Amino acid sequence: MIHIIVAIDRKGAIGKNGDLLFHIREDLRRFKAITMGNTLVMGRKTFESLPGGALPGRRNIVITRSEDFSAPGVETAKSPGEALAMAAAGPGDTFIIGGGQIYAATLPMADVLDITLVDREDPEADTRFPAIDLDAYHIKTLDRRDGFAFITLTKN
Repeated sequence: MIHIIVAIDRKGAIGKNGDLLFHIREDLRRFKAITMGNTLVMGRKTFESLPGGALPGRRNIVITRSEDFSAPGVETAKSPGEALAMAAAGPGDTFIIGGGQIYAATLPMADVLDITLVDREDPEADTRFPAIDLDAYHIKTLDRRDGFAFITLTKN
């Protein structure tokens, strides 16, 4: 299965200046729990924003056009299609973790959207999540918290 996992604000913003908009402890714990033992697919800028490089306990695939890019614990792909083909070999499910261009390219293939919806807006955000065709998904789970909600949408 292909999952997209993302934290967004009320207007669909996901990032600013190459970083996440939100650092919510419960969201980060959920991210780790959901993705552990699975395959992560991300763009190069998303990878470079990770504080410790490749995320342990998961296969890390980075999409990059740079022939010279390499990093410990990382495999590279030249396109989202190539990355998804590599990820299909496992382990586990595939989780798309960003950034904006990678989300836009892979959203049509996603079986599951694991969304943290934050009840705030950042007017300075410079990266947005693509529009979701809500007719293509149904709500599997909705867990409201103080100031945010965990929502899992599955493809119809």
